[in-house]
Amino acid sequence: MKALQYRTIGAPPEVVEIETPEPGPGQVRLKVTAAGVCHSDEFIMGLPEDQYVYGLPLTLGHEGAGIVDKLGEGVVGVQLGDSVVVYGPWGCGTCYACSQGKENYCPHAADLGIAPPGLGSPGAMAEYMIVDNPRHLVPLGDLDPVTNVSLTDAGLTPYHAIKHSLPKLVPGSVAVVIGTGGLGHIGIQILRAMTNATVVALDVNEDKLQLAKDVGAHHVFLSNNDAIGEVKNLTHGLGAQAVFDFVGIQPTMTLGQAMIRTEGDQVLVGVGSGSLPVGMLDKPYEATVRSPYWGFRSELFEVLDLARSGAVHVETEVFTLDDAPRAYEKLHAGNLRGRAVIVP
Repeated sequence: MKALQYRTIGAPPEVVEIETPEPGPGQVRLKVTAAGVCHSDEFIMGLPEDQYVYGLPLTLGHEGAGIVDKLGEGVVGVQLGDSVVVYGPWGCGTCYACSQGKENYCPHAADLGIAPPGLGSPGAMAEYMIVDNPRHLVPLGDLDPVTNVSLTDAGLTPYHAIKHSLPKLVPGSVAVVIGTGGLGHIGIQILRAMTNATVVALDVNEDKLQLAKDVGAHHVFLSNNDAIGEVKNLTHGLGAQAVFDFVGIQPTMTLGQAMIRTEGDQVLVGVGSGSLPVGMLDKPYEATVRSPYWGFRSELFEVLDLARSGAVHVETEVFTLDDAPRAYEKLHAGNLRGRAVIVP
């Protein structure tokens, strides 16, 4: 079968022919219908050799959808032909966190050698993929896999980040979204669907700001120091109740800190390498800094229901598996509108 693999440190991914995998006991094989391209892929492929821990060769793709194609011995709960998406943050399945569907926060996964697909285990950018346990499959139902596969991360991650700030996003509140690309443009829609907050979107790219307007942002500004004054003007000088940073580099984190109000939330979602000073003199009183990771399995059901209701959609640019390396070229250049999706 064909697969897109990262094979050499520092080199672009390659489309190669590899053996079609067979499911072992308890495993499920999917015939892949769609796989999403993510900045996290670019992040791990940009790591130097001494920091790279994901194994080579690595079949990419931690956003996956497919048709159940073959069942390993003992598998129950799914049927051949089911259309499903893959819940990516795999855990041990038996600890307290996993028992609540919070496998993204499993404390044992790393020690047990359990890794998400495309981030240590073979991922979805292939004609077939193996899912380690049927509990990691969520029914897609009548949703189109190509236009919805990215909700498994680009939807689930902002949903999880926003959900924990909902008590602060009351009528009259202001929420700022920094970075309006793959995750950010979905985050804007989630905020509009689940809150009455005024949504302010920031980006360095005018095309991305137009996308933010198109998906429902009330105000858009270039992501620079002038945006601080714009947010303060909108909030009578007090600052935003929540800032969701989908970039996470030093300039955006510093910008977000300057915009937050007393008791506000600064939520760091992007995988940049910035840092923040924290202390009585560095933040408004009772302001919080959170760095959530992915989301809960139950929340993926909720995100798909948002899509099913029409409240959330993913701006999608489709590539064939043979053309998948070009998707990463466009991602690196910042030329994607929304999310790139690979269709085998």
